[in-house]
Parts: sequence; structure tokens; C-alpha cells
Amino acid sequence: MRKIFSKKSIEDAIKIDLPISDEMTEAIELWSQMYKDKAPWLDDDNTKSLNLPSAIAGELARLATIEMKSEITAKESSNSERAEYLNEQYQKVIDDIRIVTEYAAALGGLIFKPYIDGENIAVDYVLADEFIPVKYDSASNITAVIFIERIRKGRKNYTRLEYHDLLKEGYYISNTAYVNENGDESLGYQVPLTEVEEWADLEPEILLTNVEKPLYSYLKMPMANTIDTRSPLGISVYARAVGLIEEADKQYSRILWEYEGSELAINASMDLFKADNTLPKGKERLYRKLDTDAEDFFEPFSPAIRDESLFNGLNKILQRIEFACGLAYGTLSDVQLVEKTAEEIKVSKQRSYSTVVDIQKAIKTALTDLVYAMDVYVTLGELAPAGEYDISFEFDDSLVVDSKTEQAIMLQEVSAGLIKPEIYLMRRYGVSEEQARKMMPSVNEPQLDDDGIE
Repeated sequence: MRKIFSKKSIEDAIKIDLPISDEMTEAIELWSQMYKDKAPWLDDDNTKSLNLPSAIAGELARLATIEMKSEITAKESSNSERAEYLNEQYQKVIDDIRIVTEYAAALGGLIFKPYIDGENIAVDYVLADEFIPVKYDSASNITAVIFIERIRKGRKNYTRLEYHDLLKEGYYISNTAYVNENGDESLGYQVPLTEVEEWADLEPEILLTNVEKPLYSYLKMPMANTIDTRSPLGISVYARAVGLIEEADKQYSRILWEYEGSELAINASMDLFKADNTLPKGKERLYRKLDTDAEDFFEPFSPAIRDESLFNGLNKILQRIEFACGLAYGTLSDVQLVEKTAEEIKVSKQRSYSTVVDIQKAIKTALTDLVYAMDVYVTLGELAPAGEYDISFEFDDSLVVDSKTEQAIMLQEVSAGLIKPEIYLMRRYGVSEEQARKMMPSVNEPQLDDDGIE
């Protein structure tokens, strides 16, 4: 398996010891290969793939972002132009959120890195094999990071290291370029940024003031890191099921071989065929020629297929994968062998629900930090007037919650005076408390009946 980068060469280049362990680097490489359906065990021609890693990451991303809504609005008495501009740029990210979440789920995390692109704020989605954490605080937030970008031009491999560091003096960003002409894993030797057209306009160094948080955000999968407990990086949603996924692929391959090896065939003496011993056209797989003296030898080959026991074995493995990945039974396995009643299905979905809720919390945190970084760049680029903003989030919880029943109960609680009306509006429409108050009718407004009469 080819390494993502040479850790030693980067340490030598920036003169900093990188805290990422070899075990973590190798794990990210493995998760990436599995997601691309290029797992090491698939090198064996006899092993076929069920493509489970992408299915697991895709399903969790779908459940976490289905009907997700998020928008930026202006705070009361604040200039709305800033919020409107931010929201316009932000909605481009929301449009991609399901795909982005799937990439993060597969590799353990992903970084949103905004930058000024003319009159717009563009956002790069940096996968786990394209950045290296350098520093992090006591809460495991990454405060310094190296972004890796590669460009190939002919036989030359160019690499750009973009270093971000949140310092007391300000926010430091540097760019350095390297070229490798040997084809090995090293960075090669340093060259000016102007040697690569795409990087010619970048500043080698810059220090920004009045920046309180990193100008990027990290979407981290909410599972404990069992690869390196000291690492601030997240782990893949299928990290704890790697061995089980390998066994599932092998069991699936056994089933395919069972069908192939049990194909109907006719064992027949060569004397029963044409003079030139050729088989009937289109029947080459049906007949098997045997060199025997028994002229009347003619025997069908039709063994019993053991598919039921093999499929039961595969189903058990799939259920263990579901448990290890925080999925409900029946997501990958045969649902007919699991839940029987509606209530049992609801209880089974609790595992998926808790996993999805944790991922949604991670998405909310990452997007909130992203908007902060975007806002800083809007100020730096003077792209919109100053103004304050609010962010609202709305996630679909119908995985285990009956939304209509939930709303009816909340309305009864509002009528009984048990909860405030704005709490209901916040839950119903996914708005902030301030927005909910704006939605509520004024006490002085006339109350109309169903016919529109006061």
C-alpha cells in the first residue's frame, strides 16, 4: 500500500515534530483504500467485494443529513447585508453536506477550509489524507495544521505545504513549494511558489490579527479513537469492523464459488461427441469430456447447493458489522431475519438514532466554526458590510420519532402553559429563539376567527 506522505520529509521541511503516529497514518490509508473498494484482501482474485465501507459511510451520512436545513440570518437591529451574503455562500456547502459527511464518515473526519475567490467565499473539503494536525488544545481542537496539495507536471511532482497556526500574536499562514523528480515519497527540494502557475499569487507568509479561532473547521466523527487515544483525529465509522468486513467479503466469495462450483454439468465419454471431439455450440459449460473406455458413460453432475447455510453465516457477520458500526439490525443484514413487529423495529433503530444524533452534533459544531472563518474572510476581503448573524439548524428526527405525534404533544403542553410558545416554534421550524419571538403575533394584533372576522 502506497503511503499518503513521508512524515519524516515533512518534519525535515518545516522543522516541527508531527504528533500523528504511524499507526494513525496507516489506519487512514487503510480506510481510504477500503472506501475506494481497494482493500488489501481484495488483491486475491478469489475474494470478491460487497463494497460495505462505502455503503456504511453513505447510509450514516444519509441518515444524518436527510432533510437537513441550515441558514444564516441577521440578528435583530443588525445590518442584514452581511448575513445575506454569508448565507448565499454558505448554502453552497449545505448543498454538498451529504457527500461531505460521507467522506468524513469514511476517513474519520474532514476539514472545511474557506478562502477568498474573487467576490465569493469558496470552501475546500480537505480529506483526512490531505492534512496533518500539528498542534491541538486541551479539548482536542486542532489549532495548527498542515494542508498538503499535489500537482503533477510531466515527470515532476510538486507539493505545496500550507501551514496554519493560531498564535498569541495572531493567525499565521505560510506557503512553501517542493518538487520531486525521483518518484519516491520525499518532498524533494524547495522551489519558489512562482514555479507553479496555480500557486504563483500565494503569499509565502502572512500574519492576521483579530482572529480568535482557526480559519478552518474540522468535522470529526464522534467515535472514541481506538487507534491512537492521544490523537485529536476522528476514526472511520467502520474502523471497529475492519476484520468483520474482510470476513464478510470472504464469506460472500464462498457463496459465489458455491454457485459456480455447483453448476449443472454432464460428464460424458469423448466417444459420445462428434468425430473431431468438438462440443455442441453454446454448450461448452454444460458438457465435460472424459477420456474413458466406457463408451456408454454419460452422467449428470448436479450437486446440492449449500447456499442457505452460507447465507445464514454471512447474515450473522453482517449483524456483527451493524453492531460495531452503530447501525440498526437490518441495515445491511436480511431484515426478515431480525425485526418482527413495528415496536421491535423502532427499538432496533435506537442504535442508529444515537449514532446519527452524535454525527449531527458534530456537523453543527463544524459548520458553526466554518461560518466564523467565512465571516473573517468576508471582513478581510471587504465583501460585505459589517453585521452580526445567527445560524439555525433543523435535522429530521423521524428515524425513531413520530413527528406528528411529537408536535401534537408539544401543542398541548403550550396550551396548558407547561412550555413557552417560542420553544415549540424553535423545535418545529428549527429557528433561533429570537427568530421564534419574531414569528409570534403581537399582543396588540387583532385575533381573527376561522372566517377572518375579529
